[in-house]
Amino acid sequence: MPQPIHGGNLTWAATLAGCSPDLILDFSASINPLGPPQSAIAAIQFNLRYLRDYPDPNYQDFRDCLSQIHAVPVDYILPGNGAAELLTWAGRDLAELEAVYLFTPAFRDYSRALKAFEANAIACPLTLHPLLDSGLSLSSLLTSFHPAQSGLLLNNPHNPTGQLFLKTEILPYLEEFALVVVDEAFMDFLQPDQQQSLIEQVMEYPNLVVLRSLTKFYSLPGIRLGYAIAHPDRLQRWQQWRDPWSVNSLAIAAGMAGLKDIPFQQLTWNWLPSARTQLQASLAALPGLTPYASAVNFLLVASDSSTVSLQRSLLSQFQILIRDCVSFPELGDRFFRVAVRTEAENLKLVDGLVKILNL
Repeated sequence: MPQPIHGGNLTWAATLAGCSPDLILDFSASINPLGPPQSAIAAIQFNLRYLRDYPDPNYQDFRDCLSQIHAVPVDYILPGNGAAELLTWAGRDLAELEAVYLFTPAFRDYSRALKAFEANAIACPLTLHPLLDSGLSLSSLLTSFHPAQSGLLLNNPHNPTGQLFLKTEILPYLEEFALVVVDEAFMDFLQPDQQQSLIEQVMEYPNLVVLRSLTKFYSLPGIRLGYAIAHPDRLQRWQQWRDPWSVNSLAIAAGMAGLKDIPFQQLTWNWLPSARTQLQASLAALPGLTPYASAVNFLLVASDSSTVSLQRSLLSQFQILIRDCVSFPELGDRFFRVAVRTEAENLKLVDGLVKILNL
């Protein structure tokens, strides 16, 4: 089987490990280990009775819920079959411009969406530093751009480093670029007072699109759910492009339940900082590994040795799956990414690494 380009491919991992997918301890997908919340499970079970009915094509209840949470009008919100579907339509809009500036390394689906519509994508390499914890800097990178007829695509917090762009650094470029698309798939892992979201700016800037995912924070990747916040004219155009009923009713029910589950949200915010700090310190203590500072629920780790080899050894010996970074051309075979999981699971990862690295 070919090397996967995304994390979370348990079928591939189980084939290499020679076990059932249920036995794989997955650090490759950056999913909240505390979920799914019971509120979402209960909502799915309750709504099974409605499987014979088509979903509301306007997703009115879901959009009303998001409108209240984000304080934006309902017509500024479009649910999607995961943020990936909405990224496709963002890619179509971006492809109409003279160029699209893309910070690299970048989530692989950005290239997919841009190539699908033959966009003129210009890679802008980020300068990565493992000890940087105050946010990535854009100012030194955009000075030579020609943004007037161009687009800017970035994600915040940044994947795969987990580091954060400050809102104040992004805001000036809303005045310069014809279209700015910001993927905030991991923003909800930060405490509300630490978030650097641009949702508040969407009504002021028709050239701004913010993408959000509900599958990572609420541990629901199997149901595919995300949403876009952007000017209604743009979202109406996207709606005309895509298939009808692209989001199923069970996903909507689970998403609404999660969004209203304040105790689950607080539990996650309480768990993550200490778990991330402990895992980062444990990895930093291993010779040959250098974890990068992160604001969210995953860590990028530089390695002195082949990470593809390390990945396969962890699978075959311990049924542990890490995310190699071969699909990020700028990183290659000397980086891997791991999700932050529970303390016991993190210890299993570290113990496995110690044994494989002969430490």
